[in-house]
Amino acid sequence: MPIPEDVTGREIDKDVQQELQSLPKGLAEEVAKNLVMVANLIDDDPEQAYAYSRIALRLASRVAAVREAAGFAAYATQKYSEALAEFRAARRMTGSVELWPVMADCERGLGRPEKALDMAGAPEVQKLDKPGQVEMRLVAAGARRDLGQIDAAIVTLQGPELGSNSVQPWTARLRYAYADALLAAGREDESREWFAKVIESDKDGSTDASDRLAELDGVEFVDVLQDDDTVAAPVSEPEVDDVTPVQEDEDDEDDEEDEAGDDGKV
Repeated sequence: MPIPEDVTGREIDKDVQQELQSLPKGLAEEVAKNLVMVANLIDDDPEQAYAYSRIALRLASRVAAVREAAGFAAYATQKYSEALAEFRAARRMTGSVELWPVMADCERGLGRPEKALDMAGAPEVQKLDKPGQVEMRLVAAGARRDLGQIDAAIVTLQGPELGSNSVQPWTARLRYAYADALLAAGREDESREWFAKVIESDKDGSTDASDRLAELDGVEFVDVLQDDDTVAAPVSEPEVDDVTPVQEDEDDEDDEEDEAGDDGKV
């Protein structure tokens, strides 16, 4: 697949570059370029990112970073079974628990929320860093909602991180999940309060909390261009005769007839 000339492969993290050093130099550069393309496209064009990840996987399937990238590309395209297999392979290679939350979310994607909850209670969770633990809590709450246990989902999301004044990269997502769960439970006033807190912490506008809050406040957004067949005709400027004072002369009657004719124009 085509790779832009400005993509050199050196854009990837140093840890990944170090992993690729086990490959011949030319091959390492080719794999690195494809991994850069995966990273560049995964948010806006996940299908293309997936295609690049398959090339990297074909070239270097024994590199953990490649298996992880392939897993995330498959996850982004909702190929959960494939993503889970890649994440498991990466975990076997590294021994790290970092991918545990996303592996649990793959179980949810495969329609196995009970398995995701089992993973949420596994010893591996205690080895996760704070962002990983918060991510695991989000996955567990989602699994509870999958099972119709909305009150349990709300309790799962509660914790010191939820109300902390310190804004972290995961703060907006945690508060959004909590606000959404409250709304699903019919606790609209509390939900509104938490959607407002999401906006406070969502500096990048990564959520649609503003729209959700507007809906709760009864604000309706109307697309003025949604009805193309009813576009109003522009108002024409008055013609010269319409703004010219009527001269007081012997041709007054003729002038009045002319003006009447002008008024009848479309």
